Amino acid sequence: MTRRRLLTAGSGLAAAVPLAGCGAALAGDGAGPDTLVVHTQLGTTAAGSATYLSAVADFHREHPGLTVRNLVNGDDLAQVYETSRLARKEADVVMVNLYDKTLAWTDVGATVDVTPYLDDWGLRGRILPEALREWTDPKGRLRAFPYFATNWPVAYNTRLLERAGVRAIPTTESELISAARALRAKGSMLVTVGGEDWTGQKLLAQTIQTFLRADEAVHAYSTGDFGSRGAREGIEYFVHLRDAGVFADKAQGLTSDSMFTQYNTGRAAVESAMSSALAQVPADIAKHTAVGGFPLAPGAVHGRPTALRTYTLIAFWISPNGTKKIDAVEKFLRFMYRPDTVARFITEAGRDMAVRSEALATRFPLVAAAARLGDRVSDVVLPDVHVPPTANQPLITATSTAFTPGTSAARVRAALESAYRQG
Repeated sequence: MTRRRLLTAGSGLAAAVPLAGCGAALAGDGAGPDTLVVHTQLGTTAAGSATYLSAVADFHREHPGLTVRNLVNGDDLAQVYETSRLARKEADVVMVNLYDKTLAWTDVGATVDVTPYLDDWGLRGRILPEALREWTDPKGRLRAFPYFATNWPVAYNTRLLERAGVRAIPTTESELISAARALRAKGSMLVTVGGEDWTGQKLLAQTIQTFLRADEAVHAYSTGDFGSRGAREGIEYFVHLRDAGVFADKAQGLTSDSMFTQYNTGRAAVESAMSSALAQVPADIAKHTAVGGFPLAPGAVHGRPTALRTYTLIAFWISPNGTKKIDAVEKFLRFMYRPDTVARFITEAGRDMAVRSEALATRFPLVAAAARLGDRVSDVVLPDVHVPPTANQPLITATSTAFTPGTSAARVRAALESAYRQG
């Protein structure tokens, strides 16, 4: 049975599915009309968690008749939510990004089109138009209310580079390879990356797009066709950099945690990091960090080094259960979109927002610097909203293959295309 049929099945089928031992799956149990259940990725160590929990406490003080009950999950949130939806016990509001499983939620009725509420609640003017476009599906439905965004530049530790004799941030292929050799001669590494997870997947996609226009990149990542001239040249560029020693040794086995640790402890000179990660760079490393784009090869279709930007991070989705408590949902979202609440995420947590705000991330200089990059970098496509959910995890495996030394460009291309057939 397909996920579509499971998620839209009636309660009779849901009752037949074993849910024992999965308390999170029964998120809506016992939640009366004055209790709003929010399923969120905030609440543990995720950037902005402390601010979110404090904001919820403020909401309680302002609305003594309402209670927000948080259900916190990490990377498994989508799976947990789908299980709870199957039992018709899902949370009322879900805070998660647009990626993998969540791409299909509105289409299969697991969450609702929030367009009717956007103007009724006076929120259209609060949200950036670009964010609304990214969250609108091909059928014109607004999947959720956008909240978090991110700039995703490349961070360069200028002190490490200078110690190796590299006087300027690399912007070209030859400069990047020269810097790698200089760093290795000093016993250090240039680019650290989680070749075993999503950070490696994003950097691989970014490198491949050196020779791809936006429409060509969308085609490649939505169809799994990496046979165009630009895609093949991009893969060859990646392999050339890998074999020249640009990336960390054994990158194919590193994770995002490994990458952050290596950069934040000064063991690596370069990382491609989203703004929430830049906010966590220690002060002694941050003061020697400059942000920019990823260097280009000769013949690149972009005019400047590349970076990623997206508005598809955490948003507020409304579930079918949530429509039964729509007045409470409205009060909660109006509160979360208030200028003072939004400003707290910027000033306290260093989050980039998909919401209009005059607040500045003064405590997070790298986040502020990334936001000011503007046209000094060329934006490339974030593949997340284009990759079919069935291909997402196989693409992670293909990424590890790509970072494995000795893997030819042809084998990398075959691994990428095979990821789309595995689903």
